[in-house]
Amino acid sequence: MAFRLEEIEIDLIARRARAEAEGWLGEIEGIDLTLMLLRQKQAEAVRLTGMPRTVDLGIPALVPRGRQG
Repeated sequence: MAFRLEEIEIDLIARRARAEAEGWLGEIEGIDLTLMLLRQKQAEAVRLTGMPRTVDLGIPALVPRGRQG
């Protein structure tokens, strides 16, 4: 996922440079917003890679028959 986000970022930066060269102010604003959101997604991806993938739910204690409350 991180590799694909990096590819998208490179493409957006190139599109922004073209929009800037052409004077497309609305396009620049839209690309800037998209870049901001993309970078948030990249930070989230980095944060999630450090989280464990499995969760220990523990083993439930078995109550012998006849001793149930």
